[in-house]
Amino acid sequence: MRTALTTLTLVALAVVTSRLIAAESIFDGADALPLLGWTAVAWVLFAVAWWSQRGLPRRHAAALVVLGTVAIGVAAMAGPPNTSTDSARYAWDGIVSDAGISPYAHAPVSDALDGVREPWLFPPATAASDGTARCAGSRVVTTRSVPDGDMLCTTLNRPSVPTIYPPVAQGWFALVRGAVPPSATWWPMQLAGLVLVVAVTLMVMRLLSRRGLDPCRAAWWGWCPFVASEAVTNSHVDALGVALVVGATLAAAALVVVPGRTGRADPGPATRRPVLVGVLLGLAAAVKFVPGTAALPLVRLSPVKVVTAAAVTFVVVYVPFVLVSGGAVLGYLPGYLREQGYESGDGFTLANLVVPGPAASAVSVVALVVVAVAQWRLADPDDPWTAQLVGAGAMLLVLSSPYPWYALVLVPFIALTGRWEWFVVPVVMTAHLLVPEVAVMRGVVPLAVVVVVAGWLLRRRAGTPRAVAHEEVLA
Repeated sequence: MRTALTTLTLVALAVVTSRLIAAESIFDGADALPLLGWTAVAWVLFAVAWWSQRGLPRRHAAALVVLGTVAIGVAAMAGPPNTSTDSARYAWDGIVSDAGISPYAHAPVSDALDGVREPWLFPPATAASDGTARCAGSRVVTTRSVPDGDMLCTTLNRPSVPTIYPPVAQGWFALVRGAVPPSATWWPMQLAGLVLVVAVTLMVMRLLSRRGLDPCRAAWWGWCPFVASEAVTNSHVDALGVALVVGATLAAAALVVVPGRTGRADPGPATRRPVLVGVLLGLAAAVKFVPGTAALPLVRLSPVKVVTAAAVTFVVVYVPFVLVSGGAVLGYLPGYLREQGYESGDGFTLANLVVPGPAASAVSVVALVVVAVAQWRLADPDDPWTAQLVGAGAMLLVLSSPYPWYALVLVPFIALTGRWEWFVVPVVMTAHLLVPEVAVMRGVVPLAVVVVVAGWLLRRRAGTPRAVAHEEVLA
């Protein structure tokens, strides 16, 4: 009965996901309420599916976790990205790289790239009723080529500035786009995102099994509507960084003996692979900086080996691009930080509730340092998950980013630790994306803090002394 109920709920979740992706988009200029409503329905079905699978035979439940992950991911490919245009930029960078051109060398509007422009990324202008040319389409913006000044229509965001994405991200874009014709539109990046989601699901299941915990808790990642939306539909490259960090966590995990279960004796540190951990963390850092917020607790495994391997890896992947593009490899990163208000302090929403402007920057930097030190001091090399989750979550709250996909890094560690209250972070970040008002952001960020602290207090009352010691500073 429970198997049938879980299966039916997952089917319903896949149908709702497909409907949500195919019919609702922030690019239509319509009211965001339908998108919010369908997203809420998906979260309810997600909770029901998780509840209904409890008590199933382990093998049946594990199969449902994997099959459900695939089904929901396929449903998330039912339409183009509906809350972000980032994957268009990913595709463009990959097409440029596959043409043998450094993605850091030119902005998309450069006339030097005229020969690689694809119609789906640079659609032709249409004639208006008055005979003038105009750009049409809900995702299309008007810009000018450089230096000729010709009108360009494009689906890319920030077409007049160089790419912001680091070398490993660029390698991923080139790999995915190199396997399909340049005319292929959104689906290659979505399929690549689905592959990453399934890979993380399997790694989380493996990590949970190693500790004698329920591997089916990986459904908190694989079935999550937020993951389907941001990793598959909108294809955010953050999913690659998350996969690398979870892979590093798996490489850092020692086999432990679980009371009441048969298994090999704990062989201790020999089962850990600090160099591999460092390599994977170095690759993650060269995808995007956000997944690195969950990396610090892994460094304690072997600080010298992990840091050396990570630094060498990071330098090695950057060298070819530095040789070709020099300082241009920084791309639009400095401009992005200014755009988000981190230089002025306005971007730190949480700190701005207490102190304004530049002072908010100072307070936020101090808070980030405190969180990092707490992660380092309180992380347990044998069980780094809590420090990874709470540290990364606290940093995201301090940064107060309006982009919910940054919170993808939290979800595997929510599944690993069972601390479901941290789902509030991606939920409130998504709410702000759909209703992008400053007042909303100033309301939802403190709400997330209240929910997380309430969860910590409840766990502190019922938890072990060791758990309390780890969470007392980090939370």
